[in-house]
Amino acid sequence: MNSADLGRRVGVPSTALFTDQYELTMVQAALKAGTAGRHSVFEAFTRRLPEGRRYGVVAGTGRVLDAVENFHFDDEMIGFLRQQRIVDEPTLEWLAGYRFSGDIWGYPEGEVYFPGSPILRVEGSFAECVLLETVILSILNHDSAIAAAASRMSAAAGGRRLIEMGARRTHELSAVASARAAYVGGFDATSDLAAGFRYGIPTVGTSAHAFTLLHDTERDAFRAQVDSLGRGTTLLVDTYDVTEAVRAAVEIAGPKLGAVRIDSGDLLLVAHRVRQQLDELGATGTKIVVTSDLDEYAIASLAAAPVDAYGVGTQLVTGSGHPTCSMVYKLVARAGGAAGAEADADAPLVPVAKKSMGAKSSVGGRKWAARRVDAGGVAEAEVIGTGSVPEELAGRELLVELVRGGVVVAREPLEAARERHVSARAGLPMSAMQLSRGEPVIGTEYV
Repeated sequence: MNSADLGRRVGVPSTALFTDQYELTMVQAALKAGTAGRHSVFEAFTRRLPEGRRYGVVAGTGRVLDAVENFHFDDEMIGFLRQQRIVDEPTLEWLAGYRFSGDIWGYPEGEVYFPGSPILRVEGSFAECVLLETVILSILNHDSAIAAAASRMSAAAGGRRLIEMGARRTHELSAVASARAAYVGGFDATSDLAAGFRYGIPTVGTSAHAFTLLHDTERDAFRAQVDSLGRGTTLLVDTYDVTEAVRAAVEIAGPKLGAVRIDSGDLLLVAHRVRQQLDELGATGTKIVVTSDLDEYAIASLAAAPVDAYGVGTQLVTGSGHPTCSMVYKLVARAGGAAGAEADADAPLVPVAKKSMGAKSSVGGRKWAARRVDAGGVAEAEVIGTGSVPEELAGRELLVELVRGGVVVAREPLEAARERHVSARAGLPMSAMQLSRGEPVIGTEYV
């Protein structure tokens, strides 16, 4: 989903320099060798999931599509490359006219993935595809890591409301991307206004401890907030004494007070005490929001607490210990025959793969992927192949067309990705929701 879908013009700068220098030097060498136009297939995938994770979550696809559309070299960029002598003049001339004209297929955003899953397949000339490596990986690795953490937290929350509030714990642009990925993974709202503006994610927020400390008394602060924001607001009750704060909050706002927020202490114990006190004061409909360095394990530990919503910051925007998915972008097939675009235009594709010791081995060939399910419709294997799709897996293919001839054909509202993730996660074995360390919940099979 881009800004135009929301009716908001959010400027997106060129993404052409969001790359590593060797992408450009490879293009220069390939242009000179006559291989730059050789038809090629690249795939983004991960060889393993982060330790202890049972499934991955595809996120950032919409941002990848925006990045591909905006990948072009303007005069200032070309001037910089010339001044720094990054590449030669023939290459600069080629870059000045660059626009991706190939095809992209991939797992739709919100889908789950496993080791070896061909999450994104980029096809076109070698030169136009290789330039996209870094920007594609930077988006997918970051957003998918955040979405996976969000998904685990969503599962642990058991339907309770989740608020993303990690903007102050990461880079300002990463904060926007994190809020988007968290929404795909199951969060309900964000505190980040830029994310709300750019992507239409619901935003929330009321006050911090500074607002209470600003006033002569806590009651003065509560009264000022209720007078301004109404009785449905959320009052922060742990600046001084929680019991006294809850009593003051209900006296000032009345039993229709929207919520109270607890940001410190033994959250399990305090939540029980606050709930009891609210009920005794007649504020039976007042909700309890908890924050304070939560992660999926802390959320799960509060399952028995009378908590209505969780606010999560640091652990979410850092992937809850896994800030990247270790995705790679590899050439898996290229046209055979003589070098040169004309010579290999109709040549059959030749599978290629790096031969490497240990865990860095790859499987060559343009791949399809399908998910085999059991009689109950529960996933039992991620099946990946390079030939024809077996008849029994027809209709269960995972890759969808995203870009055709350089034109985006599959942009969708963010809500679609969010809903897709709910469905995809529900199709996994129940053990996928366990927070204990374990292997991927289903295996990968190559055919």
